[in-house]
Amino acid sequence: MAKPFGFGMIVQYHPPHNTADDLFRKVRDLGFSNCQLGVWTEQGITDQAAEEVRAAAEHHGVEITSVWVGWPGPRRWNFTEGPFSLGLVPRDYRAMRLDSLLRGSDFAAKLGVPSITTHVGFIPENLNDPVYPELVLVLQHLGQHCKGNGQEFLFETGQETPVTLLRTILDVGTGNMGVNLDPANLIMYGKGNPVDAVEVLGPYIRGVHVKDGVYSTDGRSLGREVPVGQGKVNFPAFLRALYDVGYRGPLSIEREISGAEQIADIRKAVAYLTPIIEEILAGSAD
Repeated sequence: MAKPFGFGMIVQYHPPHNTADDLFRKVRDLGFSNCQLGVWTEQGITDQAAEEVRAAAEHHGVEITSVWVGWPGPRRWNFTEGPFSLGLVPRDYRAMRLDSLLRGSDFAAKLGVPSITTHVGFIPENLNDPVYPELVLVLQHLGQHCKGNGQEFLFETGQETPVTLLRTILDVGTGNMGVNLDPANLIMYGKGNPVDAVEVLGPYIRGVHVKDGVYSTDGRSLGREVPVGQGKVNFPAFLRALYDVGYRGPLSIEREISGAEQIADIRKAVAYLTPIIEEILAGSAD
């Protein structure tokens, strides 16, 4: 059995601007053996891309735990335009984004990756909103496609409350819907407390992002992402809650900057979290 709470990270694959070999070498140089692979472009999910990714992952001995599939069209990460531009919720972009996610599922299948992940968008909290039953139908189609590929579909948290997400998973009902829990997103979007979210979503948590953030200060723009340990995520309580609900999977560090500062912050996150995890494991028995 793999050691619980093994660290990994998120890498973004953008051919021809980078190569899979570069990405997986970076993962290994940081001492990790797993990662989530983000793909946002058409070039990133071709057959040729799949071969490059598979070969590089095998060469560097890196396991891809999930493919984070992006989608085309406008993306406005805020509270004013976000509800009308993000994910599968907006009707104007729904069909083409569903197509991208279906092809992303096929791409992940070629790699033997057990899940795909994405932001679905601002899922309506109001059950009477006509968008909600439409979204459920679309997610059922997506869920069945993923099931045919032997995969789970994971909701990236943040743009909906944990209770809304739980209801959606149950209403979709395909049996292969799960959660990639990002604690910082819950805070940055003001949608919930990460520790409480673990209690609500516990049986469905399949992946976890290690990310920190602060609340919005104006109610129009998202709260800021900050280095792990400098925001509002209570990591000792969050990790303890994950352990208590039975999560033993990887912790994928996400730092949404690039370059040397990103690498330094990832290393600091590992140093900060390692003694917390060791204390949890020392005081617990599987």
